[in-house]
Amino acid sequence: MKSFKKLLSVLLVLIVTLPMGAQGDRTIKRKVAIGRFSNETQYAKGMFYDKENDPMRKQALDILSSKLAASEKFILLEREDLDILVNEAGTDMNKIGADYIILGSITEFGRKTEGEQKIFSSTKTQTVEAGVSIRLVEVSTGLIIYSDEAKGYAETSSKKTMGIGGSAGYDATLSDKAISGALSQLVENIINKCLDKPWKSYILSVEDGSYIISGGGSQGLVSGDKFTVYKKGKVVKNPQTGMDVELPGTKTGEVTILSSFGDTPESEISFCSYEGEALDTENLMNYYIMDK
Repeated sequence: MKSFKKLLSVLLVLIVTLPMGAQGDRTIKRKVAIGRFSNETQYAKGMFYDKENDPMRKQALDILSSKLAASEKFILLEREDLDILVNEAGTDMNKIGADYIILGSITEFGRKTEGEQKIFSSTKTQTVEAGVSIRLVEVSTGLIIYSDEAKGYAETSSKKTMGIGGSAGYDATLSDKAISGALSQLVENIINKCLDKPWKSYILSVEDGSYIISGGGSQGLVSGDKFTVYKKGKVVKNPQTGMDVELPGTKTGEVTILSSFGDTPESEISFCSYEGEALDTENLMNYYIMDK
């Protein structure tokens, strides 16, 4: 019994003294920018239609944001001005400030009302069908890593017998439910695709022996976390596709988080110590940091 208690006390000491980065399966939150979400259907597009204030587009954007936020695995950055940011960033897509960009569109939308009249009863059914398409872009490579579409349905019915029963008017919530149903089928895949890939950061500067990297407390970084530093691999051209391909990087060392600062997820930075091969501090963009 004494030996068991002694073993238990040793285990407790080990758990307490382990650095935070070594405990559990803590997920570092990815920064996701929700860019354009367009309405490609003709539903409710009259003479005075305003594309920027399309209510259905805003519905889809709000629903997607809510579902991603509920997962508690992302920091959401709304980027309605995404086209401007991309043009300003040029080839350096990292200036957008996100790990991934989500682009979406409502591709189908239909509403119908059907009724059945009998001698002593009548029924009325309202049905809404919505189709949604999603693309997930990895900012560091500019590649679409996930693309899919899904459909959602929603309906409500009312029945009267001998003049007694409910009467269903126009139900505006059905469009929310149909769009939500479609997005629910895609959100899990978005989460899995983002988390399947390693969290990546960059060395921004070296000041007085401290290595400053992007990312901080809002993403879940804490003092004691350790990450591997890699030197970027050589870029070669694939003769079959004509595309440039970056070869796997080589490990140079390891950074350890000392402290984090910043007011917003976009501006957060962390000060780190570094152990490993000497880095070329004049060309820090040749290096990157990963958690796997």
